[in-house]
Amino acid sequence: MTISVFDLFSVGIGPSSSHTVGPMRAGADFADELRSAPSTVRAVHVDLYGSLAATGRGHGTFAAVLLGLEGNRPETVDPDYVEKRGAEIEAARRISFGGREEVPLCAEEIVLHPLTVLPRHTNGIRFRAVLADGAEHEAVYYSVGGGFVERESGADTVNPLAGSPGVPHDFDTAAALLETCPRTGRTVPQLMLENEIALHGGPSDVAEREVRAGLLHIWEVMEACIERGFHAEGMLPGGLGVKRRAPGLYRRLVDSDGADAMDWLNVAAMAVNEENACGGRIVTAPTNGAAGIVPSVLYYALKFRSSLAARREQVVCDYLLTAAAIAVLYKRRASISGAEVGCQGEVGSACSMAAGALAQVMGATPPQVENAAEIGIEHNLGLTCDPIGGLVQIPCIERNAIASVKAVNAARIALHGDGTHRVSLDQAIETMRQTGADMLSKYKETSLGGLAVNVPEC
Repeated sequence: MTISVFDLFSVGIGPSSSHTVGPMRAGADFADELRSAPSTVRAVHVDLYGSLAATGRGHGTFAAVLLGLEGNRPETVDPDYVEKRGAEIEAARRISFGGREEVPLCAEEIVLHPLTVLPRHTNGIRFRAVLADGAEHEAVYYSVGGGFVERESGADTVNPLAGSPGVPHDFDTAAALLETCPRTGRTVPQLMLENEIALHGGPSDVAEREVRAGLLHIWEVMEACIERGFHAEGMLPGGLGVKRRAPGLYRRLVDSDGADAMDWLNVAAMAVNEENACGGRIVTAPTNGAAGIVPSVLYYALKFRSSLAARREQVVCDYLLTAAAIAVLYKRRASISGAEVGCQGEVGSACSMAAGALAQVMGATPPQVENAAEIGIEHNLGLTCDPIGGLVQIPCIERNAIASVKAVNAARIALHGDGTHRVSLDQAIETMRQTGADMLSKYKETSLGGLAVNVPEC
């Protein structure tokens, strides 16, 4: 399956793409599947496995699953409604299955299996519906990172825009991408644009306008998230007592005329991830846990590079297309799931994406883009995922800010060279995959190791 840029950058809600966005999509898909059932639904049972069970409460998985079963989807659901409706369901112990049938909830409706990992992925969900005529319908889903959801058969995926193999420039390695660029005379974003046009179908000029409009919309949502994070005061939910820091830093930067660009980069990344921690409107980039890096680096580039701001729309499109091309490599060759390979798959891949994308819009050649992306991941290898209390707050918010600075530095180092370097991006991605496979499960989004056990929650 070809992966679309709109699969990788999808609009959803916080706090987690794999634990909130994916489960909601799975629940909605299961409810849709039963629309044509010969009998009404009498009861629904949900089993959560592995990381979904271990950190599901802190990641909003329970509410996401139930609202998904009511027919809500992360792309369109109002974040405020999620909290409100979740409380109503908790009080009434009933859901409106598929938005049609009132189904009672019992205490055992959601069963947790934190120590059981299903064969294909640690984020497993099993739905079982009991119909009024006594028949049962069951389905198993895997939330595999970035909001991507797969059925147990592997033959079906539940994503905002399903890709197809009919694209002019299919690639699954950086080497293939670098070979294609000079052969076709295209840059990395030009290759991705032609692929997206093919995926959209129809007349190429119309499809191109749709793709560009879609990319600009993605940036609008990202930018709006940054702005909300600049102004939203208060404490983050979950009981850790973490205060939103972005608004205070933002005010100090506004009041000081010669503020350093790195401070703006930091505050933009923190603003996004504080919004994510509160369950706000977010764009997976490529995950929610790492959602602050790609937008903050673009925000920095447009704010402090006048030559880029002058051609804003083209820069936004080229940046997101390049970042998506790099994300395709991680998705195909390794993983972007913290529950599968640790935070190197989330923050590491996002740092790599932002580094290569920034290099591209600053005039890099394809080899320099690949070099920047390799630097971005090489210095995040081995990064564990150990959120305290199962919440995407500590260390996630600061980690996004740090990785954003790394991404800018990686792009700058690559631009000082000619693109030749000793370690290839493909080798670094394979190293990440192997490292993730060797990493103990307690360091992979289970809150059973690392900071999660060495720092008291209160």
